[in-house]
Amino acid sequence: MNEFFFQIDVSAEQLQYVNKIVDYSIVNHPVKDIFADDPQGKERQREFRFTGSLGEVVFADAYQLQRPTKSFGALDGQDYGMDFKLTINNKDITFDIKTMGRKNNNFRENYVLNLPKYQMEKDMVITDCYFCISIHKVANNYIASFIGYIEKNLILENKVGILYKAGTKRIKDDGGSFTFQRDTYEVDFKDIKSPFLNDYIKNLNGFKKLNILPPYKK
Repeated sequence: MNEFFFQIDVSAEQLQYVNKIVDYSIVNHPVKDIFADDPQGKERQREFRFTGSLGEVVFADAYQLQRPTKSFGALDGQDYGMDFKLTINNKDITFDIKTMGRKNNNFRENYVLNLPKYQMEKDMVITDCYFCISIHKVANNYIASFIGYIEKNLILENKVGILYKAGTKRIKDDGGSFTFQRDTYEVDFKDIKSPFLNDYIKNLNGFKKLNILPPYKK
């Protein structure tokens, strides 16, 4: 269960670094991402790559790991679902970073992390956990929220999350709707375990420890 999440400021240097590797990937990396053929997917390629790469860079810097040197799409960029590896309680755990862009971080317990089913079941995938990060802007400044992580095996064993089949129409809390383009798991934020926290992170610019809010009352 999620007991807290934290936010930190994204630095100008981090943004510069991400823009550099994303711009290079758009021009030079030919591999399409899974959203490329979705409605507006082609037009939003830079946005998707920017968001994903920014999440990986802020994660690397927060946990003092090596930054990614490439954005998505490189022919030699397959990581088999392992963006990073952390040693927790003397055990190596692989993490696939899942980053989304949002308008704010006033998260509710029933907000969700979306995980395409086929991506989780591909051969050679070595992901142990998915780590959820959200990016939003306040004025001209980016804020990164580290929501936490969830073990892949719990999802595949149907202990956490709900599987929606491709073509399912989903009604959101705000009354809007969308249709799943592929079989997708949704994991509620309340079921995502709180992120790892240490003194280094607590001293990063903009650090705040926050709580996920209850669902809207209908």
